[in-house]
Amino acid sequence: MKKIIIVSGIISGLIVSTFMVCSIAYCYASQQFEGNMWVGYASMLLAFSLIFIGVKNFRDKYSNGMVSFGKAFKIGLYITLISSTIYVLVWLIDYYVFIPDFMDKYTNHILQEAKANGDNQAEFSSKVTEMSKYKEMYKNPLIVILFTYLEVIPIGAFVSLISALILKKKVAL
Repeated sequence: MKKIIIVSGIISGLIVSTFMVCSIAYCYASQQFEGNMWVGYASMLLAFSLIFIGVKNFRDKYSNGMVSFGKAFKIGLYITLISSTIYVLVWLIDYYVFIPDFMDKYTNHILQEAKANGDNQAEFSSKVTEMSKYKEMYKNPLIVILFTYLEVIPIGAFVSLISALILKKKVAL
């Protein structure tokens, strides 16, 4: 079981991290942030398909074709944790080493978008305040870690839940 979890988690983490680095590099270079969120979530779903594969491999090869919902869900969560940790580590390296001014560029983009959308002065001021708070929070690495985990873990937990529901098989009495 450990081998399946580790291998599936690492492959999943590499997939989601590769997509993240490429899409952030594109955003950063082109200043085009629109649509990138959808690419990110689609890549997470693709990467987390390894949860389904890992649970199915465990059930079929190591558990005589049977796995409880709880065991399947636990395997999925472990894969999620490994994958998410790789994602967080890659983001921390990317952010702090290669794109330390990312929040400045992202903030500028959000504020330009607000102007283009015709936000009134109160809405624009609110957006400036909100983005300033995010920039300040992003100065704390623990907050960066927390936010990054919160991006990816819910998707993995959801895929783990669905996989466990689909793949559970109990012993016939």
